[in-house]
Amino acid sequence: MPNAAMPRSIDETLALLDGAGYVADRSLATVLHLSLAMKRPLFLEGEAGVGKTEIAKVLATSLNRNLIRLQCYEGLDLSTAVYEWNYAAQMVEIRVSEAAGDTDHDELSKNVFSERFLIKRPVLQALQPSLDGPPVFLIDELDRADEAFEAFLLEVLADNQVTIPELGTIRAAEPPIVIITTNRTREIHDALKRRCLYHWVDYPDAARELQIVRRKVPGAPERLAEEVVAFVQRLRAEEDLFKQPGVAETLDWATALTELNEMALDPDMVSDTLGVLLKYQDDIERVRGSKARQMVEDIRKDLRRSEMPAL
Repeated sequence: MPNAAMPRSIDETLALLDGAGYVADRSLATVLHLSLAMKRPLFLEGEAGVGKTEIAKVLATSLNRNLIRLQCYEGLDLSTAVYEWNYAAQMVEIRVSEAAGDTDHDELSKNVFSERFLIKRPVLQALQPSLDGPPVFLIDELDRADEAFEAFLLEVLADNQVTIPELGTIRAAEPPIVIITTNRTREIHDALKRRCLYHWVDYPDAARELQIVRRKVPGAPERLAEEVVAFVQRLRAEEDLFKQPGVAETLDWATALTELNEMALDPDMVSDTLGVLLKYQDDIERVRGSKARQMVEDIRKDLRRSEMPAL
């Protein structure tokens, strides 16, 4: 399948995202359009579950590009992220050469440290030429990696290249489409941020979150979708929770209640299914029972009030 054309405007970027089922606001579409036009990495920061990773997946699907994902974690090193040598194959090659009487060590060294024995990890894969065009390179949850790895990425982001001592510098003919996400568990160094365009991905407002639920959980009854979104919005605004529910949790909860054939929020069912929405016991205990019942009643009153015709 041929590559799709890059969006030429903010409106086309919005349409691209919408066509893949991603409900974005105009500010996100603007910075994404600029990132694609300027060929600069896009640094997305925000709470977990607000849709940062999904943007890279949607781009890869919409533009018909390969998606290369580097999931970051503490202790991530070059052998996992960039490359490593196939030591077992190198040893076999050395023994075969020695058995054949090849004693030219310089030539043997060049042979075993050739690209034939190179295992390419995500960073190196993202820099390789492809008939499908530059891939979408997702560096996910960079804040989980160590600062040393963050420093290594400066060469990749600034010059679209990596240096392998045995082979030299490998540079991309065309820069990949780079999306970097972070949940802000630690601050990322300014030197890396300067090489990127930046956008804070916030929780959606009620209207956009309801649109997302309608799009992603089409089987949910309208009243249930409205009450689920209103409940989650009230939780974020009024409750001091250890971890606020993200859009992903909203969708999971709406899906779970739909599977249970609920037509609207029932206080007892809310308490029984809070583990789908909230992930910490202290948060669940704070909301369960009388608090959940009162919130459902308040939501019903607010929705009825909004439906009343203006005098």
